Amino acid sequence: MAATYLDTIVDAHRARAARDSRDWRARLGHVRYEGPSFVEALERDRHHVAVIAEVKRRSPSKGWIAEGLDARALAREYEAGGAAALSVLTDVDFFSGSVDDLRDVRETVDVPVLRKDFTVSANDVLDAAQMGAAAVLLIVAALDDAELEQFLEVARVCHLDALVEVHDADEVRRALGVGARIVGVNQRDLRTFDIDVHRAAELIAGIPPDVLAVAESGLGDVASVTRVARSGADAVLVGETFVRSASPRASVRDFASVERHSRG
Repeated sequence: MAATYLDTIVDAHRARAARDSRDWRARLGHVRYEGPSFVEALERDRHHVAVIAEVKRRSPSKGWIAEGLDARALAREYEAGGAAALSVLTDVDFFSGSVDDLRDVRETVDVPVLRKDFTVSANDVLDAAQMGAAAVLLIVAALDDAELEQFLEVARVCHLDALVEVHDADEVRRALGVGARIVGVNQRDLRTFDIDVHRAAELIAGIPPDVLAVAESGLGDVASVTRVARSGADAVLVGETFVRSASPRASVRDFASVERHSRG
């Protein structure tokens, strides 16, 4: 079977992690995030969908989205538009992100920041805390249950939150089984990069009301945000739509005005 996008990216990150000689156990307890809470930011406004606005330069499937992107300027636009939190890609080889982008954004805004990357080791979690991220991304399809449990515990010790990303019902079950507090339903299949605009609605129904549900990808307008909100999404994570917008501030404001609907 031919390698998928996810296989290729995760294999590259696991090779990177294998070259990392740092003892994460020795670092644990010495690295701690201090800043605004990612969970609390998503819970603050119970009447409207929380918007996580993403700083994204490129994607493996579409190429450059904004080659000359100014991360600080874009972050200020997002915050002014009412984004509850920001997401910053730090993957270099496949998304042209960087740790510098995350640090620049963290220094520019007061809202919490998610490190959007392919987390494959405990050191990756510790690095996220060290660079000032409030949350780390854990992709269920890329990790086994033991890794998910370990990385969630490392995140807890570091005072980080974790966005646990799923793509199907079995992954929802696995995420809930390891105690995820935030489950992100990615409508983009990371194996093919195709979008299924019905996926969030189908899977969010299986997420308990005491777990935050985030819809990701395929959200190009207010109507699409309204659709996932009516299905019970507490938040949306949006990148390309905002980056390409003539006014990211106005686009974020429009998305953040969508009414939130309870589940269960």
